[in-house]
Amino acid sequence: MAKPINPYLVLALAIILPGAGHVAIRNAARGLTFAVFVMFFSMISYMTTPPDRSFVGRLAFGLFVWALSIPDAYRRARILTARRTGYAPTTSAPPLSPAPAAANSNFSPGRNGSA
Repeated sequence: MAKPINPYLVLALAIILPGAGHVAIRNAARGLTFAVFVMFFSMISYMTTPPDRSFVGRLAFGLFVWALSIPDAYRRARILTARRTGYAPTTSAPPLSPAPAAANSNFSPGRNGSA
């Protein structure tokens, strides 16, 4: 099994280029999908916004998808690193301990004017 890539490196790659973080963690299909959708939504928003908007405003939809891909790549890299190093978080919450039994089951707060 290959050594896991540093999640911070994946984060940097995801910030620099859409989909690059996913490709770095060997999830190329997901990375290319994000890259295609960034381009697609950038073109849609560029064509549908008025020309007097700023360049960033004209690419807003694509930048939004890019912003969604950044934490996704980082989170997936953290999970892969945790699994490969043996520090994987549990997938289910620990069982809840039962509530302690009341000493006097007839007690109700505020009864008979007492607190």
